[in-house]
Amino acid sequence: MNKFFEAIANVFRIPDLRRRVLFTLGLLAVYRIGGHIPTPGINALRLEEFFQQNQGTLFGFIDLFSGGMFRRLTIFALGIMPYITASIILQLLTVVIPTLEKLQKEGELGRRKITQWTRYLTIGLSMMQSFGIATALQTSQGNFVLNPGLGFILMTMLTLTTGTAFIMWLGEQITDRGIGNGMSLIIFAGIVVGLPKAISEIYTNVFVTRQWNAIQTTIILAVMVAVVAFIVLVERGERRIPVQYAKRVVGRRMMGGQATHLPLKVNAGGVIPVIFASSILAFPQTLALVPFVKNNPWLSGMLSAMGNREPLYVVLFVAGIIFFCYFYVSIIFNPNEAADNMRKYGGFIPGIRPGKPTADYMNKILTKITMVGGLYLSLLCLIPQIMISGIALQHLPLAGNWIDAHFPRWLLDGLGVTFYFGGTSLLIVVGVAMDTVNQIEAQLIMRHYEGFTPRAGRIRGRRSVF
Repeated sequence: MNKFFEAIANVFRIPDLRRRVLFTLGLLAVYRIGGHIPTPGINALRLEEFFQQNQGTLFGFIDLFSGGMFRRLTIFALGIMPYITASIILQLLTVVIPTLEKLQKEGELGRRKITQWTRYLTIGLSMMQSFGIATALQTSQGNFVLNPGLGFILMTMLTLTTGTAFIMWLGEQITDRGIGNGMSLIIFAGIVVGLPKAISEIYTNVFVTRQWNAIQTTIILAVMVAVVAFIVLVERGERRIPVQYAKRVVGRRMMGGQATHLPLKVNAGGVIPVIFASSILAFPQTLALVPFVKNNPWLSGMLSAMGNREPLYVVLFVAGIIFFCYFYVSIIFNPNEAADNMRKYGGFIPGIRPGKPTADYMNKILTKITMVGGLYLSLLCLIPQIMISGIALQHLPLAGNWIDAHFPRWLLDGLGVTFYFGGTSLLIVVGVAMDTVNQIEAQLIMRHYEGFTPRAGRIRGRRSVF
């Protein structure tokens, strides 16, 4: 613990690193201040009531990434979601469009061009989404708009699109002049801002209403700590494939001959498979709010079977996560290309012939660890579901009555625990925190200071003062 506090003190002893940390905190403060400036012409109270009634729909999912700003429709209501969507679209198009694939391989110049296109696409998506939001609010029966008309639509489009562009600029500034991971830190700040509220609710349940006794509180806190530790363990997990490079003569020098490894992460897709699966399954719940669907018994019954606690929802959710894990990994890693690059530079996996056998070997390993990563993400998302409301297995046809009589109630009805962080948000919070600590640790080690973790090693060097 002393080493951790000493590392924090070292962060503020280094002038350049201190400026980066303070610059990042300042821009995050600007982001939070903007989150309290409302969009003109909106009845914020009626809108907040609507979101409280529709937390499991697509609106609640978007509100998660905006840090609660979408439900109040502030100037930053769209948050960073248009940028994330634009980045994912261009990443998927890289596989389909050869021009984008060539740009991606051109290095820094190609990445800048793709980043520029991502910005343009973000603005376009923001204008489309803000137009849809303004039109939906104006035509709804909830009296959300104070002064309907064309002026309200144009003002909302201008306000929300400008807010998204400003957030995108904040994220890029944090990445370039701050401690890095600008977009991720903005999402992180939006999620953890609700942590004091979660702590307040736990305090109320334990000491005020006394709904939880000491044993229940200890178990709940232990489960939360165990889940966080489990995330850290798996996020750091990787399968290292040994690679040996043959010796070769270049001019008068002997090159190569060293042994290294190719790391394959267990969860290579991060939170993206969960985002894809959640957003797709949120559409049916959003369609259930449409009057035509609500008044149709067949459609409403089918969509109710895909509700948040229903077994069909759980099955589709897990299948969607696993599918998108494989889909995303197939985009970001090509075993054939990796095997060809390894062969060009004289590398080989011991015991495996170069070329296609090497690609097949890597593909076999990647298939196994991707399945483990998909099951890990599914379990991580189902734990909060069980803690909050359970899984309604008693709604299954034929076996429902038997399940209702013999299965434990905590699985069917949940534990009634207000678990603030869901699977998606918890994974983002822990993942971004780990990446940020690693970047600060790299800056410390580069300047001959000790890092946060024991694996950083003890590096002795000069010590500067304030």
